[in-house]
Amino acid sequence: MARVTRRHVLYIPGFDPVPPRAYRERYRREAARQAQISGYVVEHGEPPEGVRFGWHVDAVVEGEEVAVDLEVLYWADLVRAQMRGGVAATYWALLRTAWIYVSSGALWRLMRLRKGPVIAALYPVLVLLGQLVLAGVGALALGAVITWLGGRAGFEEIMVGPAYGAGLVLGIAFLRWCAGRDHFYAWYLMKDYAFASSLRGAYPPDQAARMAAFADRIAEVLQGDADEVLVVGHSSGASIAVSVLADLIRAGRVPEGGPILSLLTLGQVVPMVSFLPEARRLRGDLALMSGADVPWVDVSAPGDGCSFALCDPVAVTGVAPEGQRWPLVVSAAFTQTLSEAARAGLKWRLFDLHFQYLNAFDALPEGRDAYEYFRVTLGPMTLWERFGARAPSGSRIARTVNRYTDIAP
Repeated sequence: MARVTRRHVLYIPGFDPVPPRAYRERYRREAARQAQISGYVVEHGEPPEGVRFGWHVDAVVEGEEVAVDLEVLYWADLVRAQMRGGVAATYWALLRTAWIYVSSGALWRLMRLRKGPVIAALYPVLVLLGQLVLAGVGALALGAVITWLGGRAGFEEIMVGPAYGAGLVLGIAFLRWCAGRDHFYAWYLMKDYAFASSLRGAYPPDQAARMAAFADRIAEVLQGDADEVLVVGHSSGASIAVSVLADLIRAGRVPEGGPILSLLTLGQVVPMVSFLPEARRLRGDLALMSGADVPWVDVSAPGDGCSFALCDPVAVTGVAPEGQRWPLVVSAAFTQTLSEAARAGLKWRLFDLHFQYLNAFDALPEGRDAYEYFRVTLGPMTLWERFGARAPSGSRIARTVNRYTDIAP
């Protein structure tokens, strides 16, 4: 069995506007927690030369020393650009996104998989519509009050226009305040779904260009001296990771005899895009990766209501070839890997649950194949050595649900 002494991890975030340093600090904080729980030795260092969004770790995990370079493949600037749209643009995006999912039939088919992520998708629609109603009611109430006061003073006829104009200004100000505060993350989620569906499942040009740059960077790392190159795609970053690696394979840019290339997807939401009519590229990439010589492990948890937990993204999309090999779908099993106190602290904190895959686990069962992020990224086994003997989750969903199964040529 080959042992890993050097690993390079390339992490692809989901639709997240935070800078890469936030992921670095999360990794440092949670790795320290896991080291204390599991008895690891973890020492953080400077990033490799030429790596802008990365860091280095020297670790002793499971009794063996491993040197790991980690970096974040950056696209938060595209996310921030998408989020700059104002109130009118957001409500237009709401209408357009809802129409795409309803008219294509994708919404009803997604509900047949997991209700949790569909509820998460409907939630911002309901919140934004509720805020719009409140803004409208407030605007009308203010206009009526000002008009009534004008009438009491004998100026009712000339006060109607200014009164309801003031109400409109108040309503717009209220919606801008809601967007700026976004206490319920509704505006953020709306822009996430709008971005993913903007071209009915096709990748937007800016995103496609950034993915090509990701492919170039991974190809460069594959020319290095790592024993394993591990690509990690989280949330909507899982779709990006699949497509980027598929492009590398098609182009013959995965060298024979080079580092072992592995793919880990966490909390994926692939069906939100692959079920849309124009997602031919993604569907083709899923089909290719399902039979490629790149071990692919997909980890999710039923407790994560923002992911399509335990849904085989290839099979449910309807593009599984005969003899499908990947992904191995396994559960992070939060009820078994987190203590009761940790689970209580996460109750109703949906975003924190969606990021738990990147955090420490405080109640891991015995055995090497229970999912734990730092054992995977810092440990001496390749991804497949760690999980290859594990059976797929018994709760895995692998039935075809998608209506659109055509793929890009």
